[in-house]
Amino acid sequence: MASEVEHIDSEQGEHDLHCFQAWRRMDEILLGNFMLIHDLVAEEDYDLCIGDEAWELDYYLHENPEQKRSAYAWLTDFVGWLPMPDGGEREAFLTADYNAEMIAHIARSPRIRDRAIFVGAPEDIVPDAFGPNLPLIREWTEEHYDFSGDYITGFDPTGVANRTSLREELGYAPGERVCIVTVGGSGVGGHLLRRVIASFPEAKRLVSELRMLVVAGPRIDPQTLPRHEGMEFKAYVPDLYRHLAACDLAVVQGGLTTTMELTANNRPFLYFPLRNHFEQNFHVRHRLERYGAGRCLDFDTSTPEVIAEAIADELGKPVTYRSVDPRAAQRVAIRIAELI
Repeated sequence: MASEVEHIDSEQGEHDLHCFQAWRRMDEILLGNFMLIHDLVAEEDYDLCIGDEAWELDYYLHENPEQKRSAYAWLTDFVGWLPMPDGGEREAFLTADYNAEMIAHIARSPRIRDRAIFVGAPEDIVPDAFGPNLPLIREWTEEHYDFSGDYITGFDPTGVANRTSLREELGYAPGERVCIVTVGGSGVGGHLLRRVIASFPEAKRLVSELRMLVVAGPRIDPQTLPRHEGMEFKAYVPDLYRHLAACDLAVVQGGLTTTMELTANNRPFLYFPLRNHFEQNFHVRHRLERYGAGRCLDFDTSTPEVIAEAIADELGKPVTYRSVDPRAAQRVAIRIAELI
């Protein structure tokens, strides 16, 4: 499968990723991936295809319904393209047009998706409409999807429930106030990393026990980042979710996976949605607000001094988020297994 990472990196700005426009400009990647899947299922017999936000598979199957050769389960954690304010009337028209096409696909070929599962609950869906004269997103989704009931983190929460033993296992001393900074798998997070790194001296002055670990990810070379004495840098940390469960605070972008891992583990965190990223600014933020999770900060107005004060304020703060039901994965597995 062709990766979209290089394309996404080419579309980024300073803490800025207009993911809707980036999506519109990656047809070559999407079509190439669909053709790979097309050839694979033509050569071998499969009983089931599972598309976890496999947008290319879902779109081109609806465009070419005769190419469906097996049962098909579709999963997603958001529904609906939404325009960013800076996009003006043109972007509002385009997102509504994309949404209308998707709605028409489902109406015309309802047999394509044997299961459509929303990873979450109806309350996690934004209250917006798909566009002018189009349905409300939640109302339409409730009619066309099953629900997992909650987010699926991918780990067993009982394995990280004992924070004292977990911190000892991971090498964090009892008196340390551990802050983990991580920005995911693309290169767009470099600007946030540098801003948080610049906040470290003041944050350390405010919290003398502060220990900060910066996880750069696969697309950012840690050697290219500025350094301050007392900071730690890693390109990759295996089982990062365990470190997030052990930390006293995390500083992250606005992606759903990491923020929900922190939510499931009841850890305080600061999150900075990428500018012009509709999913992070609307869908993810709506869900996190329902859980009462995290503190959202604006990158443009968050100077190093502002971030340092936020770190000091939130570090180790007791939180009482809405709980994440660990049975969600089992519900999805049961619904998918019915297709085999």
